[in-house]
Amino acid sequence: MADLKDFAEQLVNLTVKEVNELADILKEEYGIEPAAAAVAVAGGAAAGGGDAEAAEEKSEFDVILKAPGGSKLAVVKLVKELTGLGLKDAKDIVDSAPKAIKEGVAKDEAEGIKKSLEEAGAEVELK
Repeated sequence: MADLKDFAEQLVNLTVKEVNELADILKEEYGIEPAAAAVAVAGGAAAGGGDAEAAEEKSEFDVILKAPGGSKLAVVKLVKELTGLGLKDAKDIVDSAPKAIKEGVAKDEAEGIKKSLEEAGAEVELK
């Protein structure tokens, strides 16, 4: 058990460069897909290594409406559609900007929502 603890400690203390090298070794020598290995190992490295690595591996995003812009009605309708809320609730969200529209969504979905809201004239941020 002590050996596994030592091994875990070594993994947590890997640098980003070392994580990339480990991913290459796992793929080339053992046929293990580096994306899954890199996320697992980098996740541990980020926990002990700092915010820069954590930001790189982020998989869930919050879509924040910063300002409704000039076409407030279009933004309210879009927020209603995106959230499934009623018109009054959607209007309340838009009126109380900056406000989270969706939380904990995948990167692709978050970027799609952001694009839609920006096309409607809103100012949007992903966190």
